[in-house]
Amino acid sequence: MTNLLIVDDEKMIRLGLKAMIEREYPAVYSISMAGNGAEALELYKQERQDVIITDIRMPIMDGITLLARLSAEAAADGAPAVIILSGHDDFEYAKSAIRYRVKDYLLKPIRREELFEILERIAKEGEERESSSHKQLQEAEGYRRELRAARLRSLLMQQESEVSSAQQEELAGLALPFTVGVLNYYHSDGTRMKPGEVQGLLEQLSGPLEHKFKEILTDGDGKLVLVGEGESFLELARKAESKELTRLLLGISSESRSAGQFRACYLEACRALQYTFLSPQASFVDYADIQAGRLSFPLPEEELRKLLNMLGTGREKEIKALLGVIFQTEHLLRLDLSYLEHVGRSMNERVLDEVFRTHGEASVEVLKLYRQVGNLHNFRHFHDYYRALEHLLLSVNDYIIGIKSAHTEHADMEEALAYIEANYARPLNMAMVSNYVSLNYSYFSEAFKAYTGESFVLYLKKVRIRHAKELLADNRVKLASVSESVGFENSKQFARVFKELEGISPGEYRAKLLMGRYPGQAEDKES
Repeated sequence: MTNLLIVDDEKMIRLGLKAMIEREYPAVYSISMAGNGAEALELYKQERQDVIITDIRMPIMDGITLLARLSAEAAADGAPAVIILSGHDDFEYAKSAIRYRVKDYLLKPIRREELFEILERIAKEGEERESSSHKQLQEAEGYRRELRAARLRSLLMQQESEVSSAQQEELAGLALPFTVGVLNYYHSDGTRMKPGEVQGLLEQLSGPLEHKFKEILTDGDGKLVLVGEGESFLELARKAESKELTRLLLGISSESRSAGQFRACYLEACRALQYTFLSPQASFVDYADIQAGRLSFPLPEEELRKLLNMLGTGREKEIKALLGVIFQTEHLLRLDLSYLEHVGRSMNERVLDEVFRTHGEASVEVLKLYRQVGNLHNFRHFHDYYRALEHLLLSVNDYIIGIKSAHTEHADMEEALAYIEANYARPLNMAMVSNYVSLNYSYFSEAFKAYTGESFVLYLKKVRIRHAKELLADNRVKLASVSESVGFENSKQFARVFKELEGISPGEYRAKLLMGRYPGQAEDKES
């Protein structure tokens, strides 16, 4: 309730105001009364008043003196809202009270509408002040939490063991004992949800996290980190399971009773989270459950060497089978994650890196896949990584086969060009040349164009015209003979092709040569 004090030397005015206010605002105001300023001041000292309605002219202590004393008295905890009662004779005198932050004046006789309007305005202003003060407190608390979270986050990320004084101060505030949990959520397309969104999801699941966890922060990798009691994490996991939130992943540390173990617990929780990688059904892993009974094997160096040798041989089935042996997939759920990480690094260094060192860079698509597969923790589950690695190995297998084929194809094309050069004067066609180099007609057509940049027909025309230009330089050779000598069916076809490629007729070309003005003469003689 709001404490309200009525100060007036006339008893009937005091009682009248009290009755008026209580009828209009039942159970809103706790009303006290005083006959002069001195009594009012004593009452104020006993109990702080929120609103004071005071007359000006009173015996012992008048209203202005009361306001001055209240101003000094209330400086520490905030002054009350004051309404002055005044008659027409002392209205100008009452205005001097403005320096005491008087809210309003009421002229006698008092009108209830005016009084209620002032009281409602004072109540509204009080609510606004309270709301603003609450907001400021919330902002200050939010800033404090952010600062604390930032200091704890920097502690999680640092490599050195030395802890700053600010970090020590934050660690000292950790409630003991505690368990650290690290959370991720993956969308169906494999992308990871932002930590703020993960927090919102959890709060929809179980209510405000600050009610259940002592610390809420984000690590440098964008994972949500919670600090609380182990039972709180178990409850969270149970609720996630009941809602079938299988994409929500949680790893928790062992319980610690030492604030100095905060970072160590965080690392345990991160490692536990990584173990969800082994199975699509594993969404909650306790660090204590991965400490014993895990299988590990020596690095499969011989199998990796065999795999490297198989690439480029087209033995896809054998490559797939050997990959399963290398990763011990039959023991997957019981494997020590370190074994898979070690094998993954060795696969990169001893197989894939060696392929690219030997054969050069592959296509952009293969290299992009290689960069992703280079770290198995780029994948949500081992099965995703395994499929991607298998796909990469088969792509590399095809890539090596393609390189070997390109070398063979290069020799085939060189042989075809030599054959054309030796037989251009004969009735030559692509079927004859492809048959000569023992290649399929359609394949030869595509390969020839890829190798020379030209179709077979255009390439043959250019060869024949080049040799024709050499013959045209000798004026003793007739034009008809030139046509026949370079393989054209008749002189008309020869003239048409010559003009198509050179821009002028064979006769014009010879005339320019004889006049010594043809710009390509020297080049033609050299060729």
